[in-house]
Amino acid sequence: PVAAQATPNARAARVSQLCGGARGLSGAARGRRAVEGAGRGAEGARAAGDAAAAVMPTVGVFRDDLYERLGKSYTQDEFEELCFEFGVELDDVTTEAIMAAKEKGDDVEGAAAKGDRVIYKIDVPANRYDLLCIEGIARAFLIFLGKQEPPLYRVVAPAAREPYTLTVERATGAIRPYCVSAVLRGVSFADPRVYASFIDLQDKLHQNICRRRSLVAIGTHDLATLKPPFRYRALPPTDIRFVPLSQEAEVDAAELMEIYRTDARFKHIKPYVSLIDHSPVYPVIYDADDVVLSVPPIINGEHSKITPATRDVFIECTATDLTKANIVLNTMVTMFSEYCTPDAFVVEPVNVVYEEEATSAPYTTPNLAPREATARISQINKIVGVDIAADKICALLDKMQLPAAHDAGSATVTVQVPPTRSDILHECDVVEDVAIAYGYNNLPNTVPKTVTVGTQQPMNHLTDLLRHECAFAGYTEVLTHALCSHDENFAMLGRKEEPERSAVVLSNPATLEFEIARTTLLPGLLKTLRENRAVGVRDGVKIFEISDVVTLAGDTDTGARNSRTLAAVYTGAHAGLEVIHGLVDKVMTQLGVRPTHVPEADAVALGGAGGGEQTGMTYRVEAGAEPRVAGTFFPGMAARIVVSGPGADADGLVVGNFGALHPDVLERFELKFPASIVELTLEPFV
Repeated sequence: PVAAQATPNARAARVSQLCGGARGLSGAARGRRAVEGAGRGAEGARAAGDAAAAVMPTVGVFRDDLYERLGKSYTQDEFEELCFEFGVELDDVTTEAIMAAKEKGDDVEGAAAKGDRVIYKIDVPANRYDLLCIEGIARAFLIFLGKQEPPLYRVVAPAAREPYTLTVERATGAIRPYCVSAVLRGVSFADPRVYASFIDLQDKLHQNICRRRSLVAIGTHDLATLKPPFRYRALPPTDIRFVPLSQEAEVDAAELMEIYRTDARFKHIKPYVSLIDHSPVYPVIYDADDVVLSVPPIINGEHSKITPATRDVFIECTATDLTKANIVLNTMVTMFSEYCTPDAFVVEPVNVVYEEEATSAPYTTPNLAPREATARISQINKIVGVDIAADKICALLDKMQLPAAHDAGSATVTVQVPPTRSDILHECDVVEDVAIAYGYNNLPNTVPKTVTVGTQQPMNHLTDLLRHECAFAGYTEVLTHALCSHDENFAMLGRKEEPERSAVVLSNPATLEFEIARTTLLPGLLKTLRENRAVGVRDGVKIFEISDVVTLAGDTDTGARNSRTLAAVYTGAHAGLEVIHGLVDKVMTQLGVRPTHVPEADAVALGGAGGGEQTGMTYRVEAGAEPRVAGTFFPGMAARIVVSGPGADADGLVVGNFGALHPDVLERFELKFPASIVELTLEPFV
């Protein structure tokens, strides 16, 4: 997929606008909540969220049920071809018996011989939340095949009364500040397959966009057992008493957290306890009779549980991210409103009123209105690589649930994006769907206009060569964190931060141990020695690392600069300064940089990492380290490495320092034996 080109802040605002995150908000406080929610959403997408999105979710559906919905039976090869054409993949074909046998470690071949209902496991894109259930997959396939028109999702308020109200109290801002809600009427769970899919979709969403309930938690309830209006509150856990789902005894929330934390029967709930147990107040939703609907994101109440007799479903989604809450609610209601009677795809709204803004207009959810997106025809044809007529483009987009119209005046297509397609954020997303509908196999093979040969970047090639040379010298390579604390990077090394080498500071570090991007590799190496103090040092311990350090730089687009650096440490019964000095000479020789006192003719015979080539550069060792790092070294036992030649000024260029560590540095890093280090930037040698 082609990623949208947008800055994080612009993307956050765009996501909020597109997905209804700030729709209907008024007043400073609610505006603040909407912006914070959108910001958290963008931050989540940039963080491990991008990592989570890189993994394609796998959806298991019974083959026969899917074929029944599609109105046709396919051979496995035919179905694989259909999946490929649509842009998903049939990952595995299995049965319930085989899956159970694998979980128990039983005989898989014996389980396969028994025969059972066939299960198709389909890999779907991580941002296609509408494909996380059989309802969405079948609907998308039918529309793609031209057998069904895209449904029109409608939000229809009751004619005889105002929509139900859910009031969000001010105190919830301290724990989970947002809530959205909706009602599905006339849904029947008499068919166990519907109920199983209903629960499974919630689980899939919780594991995907909801980030294991940390961003959004879904609660579903039998509306017939409840009395509106509803209140979303935040109370001390001892003040919340109810019967949890699938239990019989009434407990308070504090007791319940202890049960979930310690009882092995609830190990599936235990991971979520940490989301709220640190807070002095827990979120809770009540009806008008003070019946507890749920304590999100942990558990629903037994009183309002869904049963086969349930007909009307009340859905609430509490969240720390308003944008994602709207996406999750829209996904739930669009997928299962197909079962609503008498009118399918009709959803009843709920008015969400924030207590601090009670005089403002309510925030009505869900918002199922389509939104517009545009794409240039020229850009579509350029990226896809074929000349497709505008009418054909619109027809292709219709197959992808994106009704489109051609605007001849601006040479664009305008797409009506349904609430199921929250993944459409940019023109490139529209182009991708055109390419999928056109068929990747139908794209002509062309020879690129430019001929390129892939190879390593020169710096990475040099780095790999030096890694081998350091290893040949008896040093063990380590790979340490690129983040460290400010004290580890400066004070513990006896250094002060200077404007020309200022560190990049994280605005929201997870821990104090990861405050800044390192400007030196030494903290990681010295902490590695500290954590391996049990290793004998009689023969000396030698470790090295070649990685990037980061400093602020006003002359770059990013405001920071990465510099490839080599650092090594020797520790043993003695400081081993001569050992480190030997490594310096070896590295410089391999770099093709001759010592100043060695004639060039003799230096050629020494060879180097470049296959014997000399760079025309020379180096010398001068007593005393650079002033900015002098505090790291023992006085009188440090030196700086100075190179002369191309790229250096008349006085030479200082590329590194080496020497014996100061006793204070050893003490701060809890090292018992003397040590020597070298740190050398590799940038001038490429």
